[in-house]
Amino acid sequence: MRFRPLVAAVLALCLIFVTACGGDAKAKTRAGLTYDEILNTGLANDCFTVDESARGTIPLDPEASYRLTNVCMHPSSVQVLVEPVNKRQEPRFVDAKILTRYTSSLDEVFGDLTVVDDQITFSEKGGMDFQLITVIMPGGEEVPFVFSSKDLVATTSGEAITTSTDFEGPYTVPSYRTSNFLDPKGRGLTTGYDSAVGLVPVGTSEELERENVKRYLESAGTLSLSITRVDGETGEFSGLFTALQKSDTDMGSKEPLELKITGDLYGRVDKA
Repeated sequence: MRFRPLVAAVLALCLIFVTACGGDAKAKTRAGLTYDEILNTGLANDCFTVDESARGTIPLDPEASYRLTNVCMHPSSVQVLVEPVNKRQEPRFVDAKILTRYTSSLDEVFGDLTVVDDQITFSEKGGMDFQLITVIMPGGEEVPFVFSSKDLVATTSGEAITTSTDFEGPYTVPSYRTSNFLDPKGRGLTTGYDSAVGLVPVGTSEELERENVKRYLESAGTLSLSITRVDGETGEFSGLFTALQKSDTDMGSKEPLELKITGDLYGRVDKA
């Protein structure tokens, strides 16, 4: 009996040692890790972060040319706007679970950064600027969509990037399906059939027309970039983003849902 406290202390020390030495690759950053250490850990989907102690500004000269590079947006939450059963209630956003594994982030996004008349404008030019994501709602319905930053033109006031800088602007959401996609009945936009084989269209049913006539439909979204940490020496910044956009329409055959996507933000300001 008298040895129980000693045994408990030894076991506690062993547990602490195993936890500290075993670790998990997800507790690290990507910096300094090899390909094998990152493979299948999900780290490649995470964005870099700026140290919490970093406090500063990135001044911008209106006469100089700048670019935003290495912009990364990692969605951590997706909400879907649903209509309430009770008509007296207002529509509300409900949390959905992301089903897509390790391929949900936008990364290496870049674009021009200009300063004119006390206004900063970020014009996106390219990078890994779209991802196909599927979420599942509490009732079990799966909602696919394209998370995008294509053609983003976001503005904010000022002549420097600070911890209170908030960019906001519109962007383009591409179609989830391409022109060569065929639905389960062999119907497509540029290939396949005009209507399902064995099904003769009757009259001008709007529902039947929407299923048969495929369309490449783009939509518009609004993206907000809220910067909370700035490293003035390296030109890096991090923060949060919020995107409001629509879900997939299955090439025009169904109505899209309103989405709210939030997550982590990282980027760097370079001279062009």
